[in-house]
Amino acid sequence: MNCSIGLDIGGTKCAFSVGECKGESIEIRHREEFPTGGLHWREVLEEFTERIQRFRQETPDFQAANIGISCGGPLDSAKGVILSPPNLPGWDEVPIVPFFRERFGLPVHLQNDANACAWAEYRFGAGRGTRNMVFMTFGTGLGAGIIIDGKLYAGTNDNAGEIGHIRLAPTGPLGYNKEGSAEGFCSGSGIARLALIRAKERGLDIGTPTAKEIFAKVREGEAFFTEVFRESAEKLATILAFTIDILNPEVIALGGVFMRNADLFLPLINPILDREALPLARKACRILPAGLGESVGDYAALAVASME
Repeated sequence: MNCSIGLDIGGTKCAFSVGECKGESIEIRHREEFPTGGLHWREVLEEFTERIQRFRQETPDFQAANIGISCGGPLDSAKGVILSPPNLPGWDEVPIVPFFRERFGLPVHLQNDANACAWAEYRFGAGRGTRNMVFMTFGTGLGAGIIIDGKLYAGTNDNAGEIGHIRLAPTGPLGYNKEGSAEGFCSGSGIARLALIRAKERGLDIGTPTAKEIFAKVREGEAFFTEVFRESAEKLATILAFTIDILNPEVIALGGVFMRNADLFLPLINPILDREALPLARKACRILPAGLGESVGDYAALAVASME
């Protein structure tokens, strides 16, 4: 069994997966996860090492070809170093690629999670058959991975696609350390903060609802939460229109909150895009939920493994 190893590192949990690439698809043969919280970065890397070694011992026909690592940025993909991600306190200048290369003697590749997901969606998901596409994360944060002419575009120092940092209003929810940012208005955590701000303005006590709870209330037709959702969706449409005008992609695929609630988002954002984006560019672009579903993080790490 000649496979790739995928390591998906998040602020809450980490996942180790083994996958076999078959043409235009990856078959996940094995997956396990463990919590990240409270562990030093070296403990996380040692935990990955122990799980990989145990799997190798228990699977005699297993042959690993390469290792792919997906992690929140900032990072330096060329040097293989993680650089102080905000959701991973203490992960400062972590030489993760040299660590695993020395341990296993395999090619190791590192990408930030948005870029990794974009590459996976391009090869195996909603972007198959395109040359130009964008993938947007849509969870705790908001970022984008960009594929141009069939190649990942990471920018000069791995900072391309940080759309969550764009300011959409002078004031508003805090996201990406910037008040009124796209991440503040549009991310899963952002819509929860937006609801609290609007509730305080009206003297309402709504507790501290999560994005999941907010969308459940939208589906139940609750007026306040529907209004909050509409405001967030309109801000998302603005960012999508910017992306269409600047990059002229064939597909923009969105994960996380959008993927789970595309039926609510699309009727609101499509008319705005038709109005705001350049007509020819808008006509060429489809807005889709991530094709790899909830497993996109696992596929992302595995897709990175075979990057050149």
